[in-house]
Amino acid sequence: MKLLLSALQWVFFIIASTIVVPIAIGQLYQLDGSQTAILIQSTLFVLGLAGLMQVLFGHKLPINEGPAGLWWGVYSIYAGLSSTLFASYIDTLQNLQGALLMSGGFFLLFAIFGLIDKLAKLFTPLVTGTYLLLLVFQLSGSIVKGIMGVGYRGSKVDPAVFTAAAAILLFTFFLSRMKRQFFKQYSILIGLLAGWGVFALLGLAKPVKGTTDWFSLPVLFPFGAPVFNAGMIVTAFFITLLLIANMLASIKVAEQAVKALNKDEKDEHGRGRRAGIFAGISHGISGLTGAVGPVPISGAAGFITTTGNGARLPFIIANLLVIALSMIPLVLNLFAALPAPVGFAVQFVVFSGMIGMALRQLNETADKDRMLYTIGIALLTGTGAMYVPPAAFEGFPPVLISIFNNGLILGTIIAIIVDQLTMRFGKKA
Repeated sequence: MKLLLSALQWVFFIIASTIVVPIAIGQLYQLDGSQTAILIQSTLFVLGLAGLMQVLFGHKLPINEGPAGLWWGVYSIYAGLSSTLFASYIDTLQNLQGALLMSGGFFLLFAIFGLIDKLAKLFTPLVTGTYLLLLVFQLSGSIVKGIMGVGYRGSKVDPAVFTAAAAILLFTFFLSRMKRQFFKQYSILIGLLAGWGVFALLGLAKPVKGTTDWFSLPVLFPFGAPVFNAGMIVTAFFITLLLIANMLASIKVAEQAVKALNKDEKDEHGRGRRAGIFAGISHGISGLTGAVGPVPISGAAGFITTTGNGARLPFIIANLLVIALSMIPLVLNLFAALPAPVGFAVQFVVFSGMIGMALRQLNETADKDRMLYTIGIALLTGTGAMYVPPAAFEGFPPVLISIFNNGLILGTIIAIIVDQLTMRFGKKA
């Protein structure tokens, strides 16, 4: 029973934290209901398959895969450029499928030639701690707005939604701090289900869309055959490099979370290289099925810490369930109706614990002056970039927009550079 509950908790967490991305992309590209359903299905199928491959053969840690924020950003950028670069939205999606396939190839090349192992050495505790702080800062805006109901039923703060979501947040916090292990371990699952029930009782939940299909397999090339555009090669190359940095940071923090629960957990050499190989495979499958490219989610570390469960078996079962559920349209429609503010309320609990993880990582740096110097520069750069409106980069190459309009990536890159320079040459006055 405990195994099943742990697996279901992972399932709800995986789906609740990712379902919004394919829905949002469907709206950006003006896809009809059936096309959006295909995008949701293919994305969840790939996420489940990628998570399963990684935990069994890749990094071997319970880290859920999610639609990469970088790819979401690229999809958003190219949606705005569709009228000038490509003939239509569908033509743009075909080019993006080609970019995903190219990215898969780059992942494999970087892994085979040992580049990923070299990059892994750059993720010192100082860089990892800074990355976690930037991650929380970047997500805090969307999480708090989501809890307040902004964008759920209207563009303003919704008092009814805000009150209900805040109550669920406090309830989940209370459960996660209880001494009784059952409530602490399943606080996320209980919070999500209770929140969904409260929203339904208050008339705040959205209706579940009906369907006549009982079973549906993912479709190859749902938007047409991939197009390999020479102009997308540069985008695919740099996005892959940035995704590798994101992947390595997620592996590092999840490894620390698992070690905190299981002192016998040993370091494994080659995690990054193996993870890169299966990231390449999952990106290739994404390109074939039209899914949004996946990446290991750093929030898994917060989930593990909050629930106190870092076991692999429940996670394996959960990914098998996600794969199976992705083929049942009625279940997909049910999860698509999960109230977004409830998901954000539970994510608030998960990500709030990551501040402590960040501080513990930073505390491992012996030279505190160098630490403060580095995180000061990185946080100022990264958080500052988060406040620059996307419109300010209009006319810039998409690759540069993906870097400079993403405070998490820009700040992490700055942290790596300053960390390496100060280690080699010392702090300059």
